[in-house]
Amino acid sequence: MDEETNSTTPISTPGTRSSGNVDRLPAAAEADLASPLSSSPLDAEILDSPTLSATTPKSHRLSRNPSFSGSSSTYQDDWDTLPPLDRLTVLDLLDNFALPQQLEKLQRGISAQTDKVRRSRDAFKSKTQLARDRMVEEWRRRVPSADEQLERYRKRMRERVEKLGKQWNNTKAISLREKISFICGVMNIFASGYLMGGFPEWFHIWYTVQLIYFMPIRIFTYKRRGMHYFLADLCYFVNVLLFLSLWAFPQSKRLFTAAYCLSYGNNAVAIIMWRNSLVFHSFDKVTSLFIHIMPCATLHCVVHLYPPAEQMIRFPAIYAIKYSVPGSPTAYANVFSMLAWSTLPYAIWQLSYYFFITVRRRDKIAAGRLTSFTWLRRSYAKTWIGKFVLARPAALQEPTFMIIQYFYAVLTILPCPLWFLSRWASTVFLLVVFGWSIYNGATFYIDVFGKRFQKELEAMRADVIKWQSNPETLLQSPHMTPVQGGTSLDAQLAASPLAPSPMRPTAGKDRTTSLDHIPMLDETSKVSATGVDRGDEGVARERKVGED
Repeated sequence: MDEETNSTTPISTPGTRSSGNVDRLPAAAEADLASPLSSSPLDAEILDSPTLSATTPKSHRLSRNPSFSGSSSTYQDDWDTLPPLDRLTVLDLLDNFALPQQLEKLQRGISAQTDKVRRSRDAFKSKTQLARDRMVEEWRRRVPSADEQLERYRKRMRERVEKLGKQWNNTKAISLREKISFICGVMNIFASGYLMGGFPEWFHIWYTVQLIYFMPIRIFTYKRRGMHYFLADLCYFVNVLLFLSLWAFPQSKRLFTAAYCLSYGNNAVAIIMWRNSLVFHSFDKVTSLFIHIMPCATLHCVVHLYPPAEQMIRFPAIYAIKYSVPGSPTAYANVFSMLAWSTLPYAIWQLSYYFFITVRRRDKIAAGRLTSFTWLRRSYAKTWIGKFVLARPAALQEPTFMIIQYFYAVLTILPCPLWFLSRWASTVFLLVVFGWSIYNGATFYIDVFGKRFQKELEAMRADVIKWQSNPETLLQSPHMTPVQGGTSLDAQLAASPLAPSPMRPTAGKDRTTSLDHIPMLDETSKVSATGVDRGDEGVARERKVGED
């Protein structure tokens, strides 16, 4: 029986590959096995024994084909049809040695994918390296060489020294407009003094002519510079009041009193508070000083220097107040009358300013428009009064400033009866405020102008020291970079007229520099009329010959 079973079992030779099913016997042998002659129960059981086919699941039997098909019912049927362990043959076990081959195939696939990923990584790395090399090459191509850096530095040095030379030695640095302003400012002082001493009855006409000339220019310039909110300040309002009192309403005692108190009070003291200065070459500063000092000078002439007979006819309000009996209705030369009649127009101006500027232009002021309040808040932020205002809430800072400004106006108005009644007291007051403006002008010329030029000179010297002590700021050290023609950069720098001191290439040591004599500013240096050094043309010519 064992021999018959072995003869009828499907034979599978180890090492022989199939398409997923075991190797079958020839057709004749299959026909013999299917014949009725072999219909014994044992033969039927052997014939019904399942083979390791593609339908056998992995969890139940081993197969050379990893794929499987069928449903759960098929799995149960196959499990039920498995032969007992004592019926398994050696050939059935040898049939499953194809599994390592599948594992080897899977390993080869993984190796192929690994090689593919490695090739992609190498390709990406090569492209990245190529792009980086191109970027570095482009950067090296665009970065100037040491010679170009040297030429740029020399050019920048020439420009700065030329600018300093023009400001220091050349009188043409001042523009034609500043020259005209300087001449007009000096002549204005001369003409005003001459008229005040010789023809005081003409001084109010001189003031009116200048007012008509200066005011349109001031309006135009301030509008262009975005400072037109300053035109609503009290000083311009006072000039308007004085103009109306002189030419439109000379018989109005109340209008004259308001114009006089505000001119001698708040407007004149503003020369000290706003730091007005007598700077002749600045048209803007001359205009500001005119707006504050000329109303006082004009009123001094029409009150104290005008002939009484002509004053009674030309300015009846001034004559009535000046020669009135104390206690009479026309006696306005007292503290209470002057303070009362000057407070009314001041209140009109202050409320109008607050409504039309502070309230209606609040957004533009917050965006950066300058006003007198913002300027004073910034200028006096470190003083006690500035700290007091800034300590208030934001909504109360402006009203606080208005109240302080009114008390300041009251304090300046209190001595106005003395200026009106005493000619010498008025003269001393005018000399004090005018001398203060001269002092501010001297401070501007000596401190501001001189320090500005000194800072520019120190900046240039600092650049020279930095370049000489740190040549590494260039791409390469000059004393280590050879130049065609056999000449080093140090030799060319030493030969250059821009070198403030001899440059010695000492490796590892700091270079000693001396800036006592900068050739461009030295009187013995060879500088052209425009301040451009012509000595480097020979160096450039030698360099060109060496390169050729």
